[in-house]
Amino acid sequence: MSPVANGITQEDEDIDYSDIEQRYQVDRPEGYDNLLVVDGVPIIDKSKLEKLLTKISKDFARKGIQIKVDQMDVPWDDASGKSKGYLFMEFKTFDEAGSAMTAMQGFQFDAKHTFIINRFSDIERYVTMEPTYVEPKHTEYVPREHLRAWLGDPQGRDQYLTYRGDEVQIHWHSTNTPEVAYSKMNWTDLYLAWSPLGTIIATLHRQGVRLWGGSTWQQLQRFAHPLVKLIDFSPCEQYLVTWSNEPITIPAKAVQGPQYFSPEDEGNCIAVWDIKTGNLLRTFPPLPPSNITDEGQKKQGVVWPALKWSPDGAYVARVTPGQQISIYELPSMSLLGKKSVKIEGVVDFEWCPLGDKDRDEIEGKSAKGQQKKAPKENMFAFWTPEFANQPARVSLMSIPSRAVLRQKNLFNVTEVDFSPPVYLEKKMQTLLAKSWVREKDFPVEVVELKDTVTEFSWEPRGERFAIVSSSDPNLGNPGPGVTTKTDVSFYQLERGKGDFKLLKTLNNRTTNSIRWAPKGRHVVLATVGSTSKSELEFWDLDFNSEDLGGRKDTAPATVEWGSGIQLLRSADHYGVTDVEWDPSGRYLATSASTWRHTLENGYAIWNFKGQEVEKHILDRFKQFLWRPRPRTLLSKEQQKAIRKNLREYSRAFDEEDAAEEGKVSAELIAQRKRLVDEWNAWRARCKREISGKGKAHKIGVALEEGDEEKEEVAEWIDEVIEQIEEEVVE
Repeated sequence: MSPVANGITQEDEDIDYSDIEQRYQVDRPEGYDNLLVVDGVPIIDKSKLEKLLTKISKDFARKGIQIKVDQMDVPWDDASGKSKGYLFMEFKTFDEAGSAMTAMQGFQFDAKHTFIINRFSDIERYVTMEPTYVEPKHTEYVPREHLRAWLGDPQGRDQYLTYRGDEVQIHWHSTNTPEVAYSKMNWTDLYLAWSPLGTIIATLHRQGVRLWGGSTWQQLQRFAHPLVKLIDFSPCEQYLVTWSNEPITIPAKAVQGPQYFSPEDEGNCIAVWDIKTGNLLRTFPPLPPSNITDEGQKKQGVVWPALKWSPDGAYVARVTPGQQISIYELPSMSLLGKKSVKIEGVVDFEWCPLGDKDRDEIEGKSAKGQQKKAPKENMFAFWTPEFANQPARVSLMSIPSRAVLRQKNLFNVTEVDFSPPVYLEKKMQTLLAKSWVREKDFPVEVVELKDTVTEFSWEPRGERFAIVSSSDPNLGNPGPGVTTKTDVSFYQLERGKGDFKLLKTLNNRTTNSIRWAPKGRHVVLATVGSTSKSELEFWDLDFNSEDLGGRKDTAPATVEWGSGIQLLRSADHYGVTDVEWDPSGRYLATSASTWRHTLENGYAIWNFKGQEVEKHILDRFKQFLWRPRPRTLLSKEQQKAIRKNLREYSRAFDEEDAAEEGKVSAELIAQRKRLVDEWNAWRARCKREISGKGKAHKIGVALEEGDEEKEEVAEWIDEVIEQIEEEVVE
């Protein structure tokens, strides 16, 4: 027996294991790519070493990077007995080191120290770098697709999206020649959503959200939020909020980095992302359930959006019912003023929207010859219910100063809806109030109604609103096959008196939805989601107005109040579930989605007069979405000049439409002529073939029989079918 050394005999050493080693060899990257050098570390003595390494380990853990104290090594200066201001970190893999470097690069450790991180292999490469400069190879520039190229369409057409079965199509809208601009199968697992300005489109998948854009719809960004259900864009399209009903979980060996969830995000359901970088900014815990009314039925659901954006995209806020409103600054997502706005009993809030003048101030625009004004602060309204001896209250606050600008006490109020104007529901009656937030002292006008208001809608860019009200006893619980009777009323602010005046009331309707055209004036009253009624009424509220660009602010004294309201047409779309105007306000789309029912699914497009332009009955039809348009780049003067010369522009557009129709007609006539020519050619060929066969047959008969006359012979055949013998007894 050979002597044993360390448990291995001489015979064991002589065995050839090369085949096994080759079979199970593990490829590892050469060098020290898993070793990081962290510069910018405070210089300390050895007494503070453990405290320093523990803090660094915790800071890395907050970013989802797990690094233990024994994985860090600090070089020391023997002369001074202090550290050299940097340290080494050793990770298990190349990828872990890369994630740590990405997540912590430029990390602000304290007021005087910022981390600068490099791989040890890179430092070796820098040390051994050739002193002679070698010019790098030139990389050819590849231009990126313009995300708003669709706005340059010569015909100025809008686009819309349809989702049917597993196919998504993006169409150019045209009354003459409908055209599919893009089509893709299995593009989404759930639904699709346009960004607020129509620049990009979002698709939802089990793994998260993907964003697409450009003429060929290339993927622009992705966000890893498993089982995502709801999304919300910021108004400026810079940020995205995602929500899933499943809490975030971090599996073992999950990828870490700024674009992924970290252990500190576990249990949360809401995430805020930066669209440009794809980085995760912050996560929030689940929302408390809320009662949501759907067709008279109350059910538990989630109030969405959970985070509400300021109109300029500078802030996002969320309410903790009964306690506070938390406001976060973008892009840091840090709490404004490092504390929330404490409001005892707060129920809900809403940001004040921006008008055209406010947006001009934000963009730095001003009238010619005027000095640019500083943009005004953002504002939001919030309300608190009655408590003890205190009445309900609606308040207006400016941000970031947190100054309370206006408060209004209310009595017997049960609910507040922050549609402009504010809508308040009392126990026995309904009160409507509008606060003019851009006028001095924020005046408030009030309208009291006896019936319950079920729908409220303010006219865009106007001083009118429409409401749907009802005193029907079936309201709130109509039952199957029962349609609630409603009234529709139009109100307008009477200038000079500072009060809202009734324009017109439409009685005995089944309307439950109000859809204003984007620029006002035209409105559609619809019965949506009903199994027995599906009525559409197209109304013009300035039918007698001579101003083609829009209605006049005040009606002439000789014109009866409300006389300009005119019904243009009544229509019907069976099973309609969605009603949406296009961005121009010239066309309206109605659709019946299979997500709500399976009867006559599809969509229809109408003009603003209520005339049906096209209709498509499509099985498994799910979604119809107009593509939004960004705000116009034209100045007020340019827009006014266009309205002034609108008749001339209309004439040119009519000529283009006529030419397009003529082109379509010519193509149709040419196609029909081609089909007729093909038919005539086929018919002539068949006649020739038949004629040729007939002649050959006659010649053959003549050769065989000569010219003898033909003789017809009739032959009778008798056949006994049945025979019965009977015996006759005399």
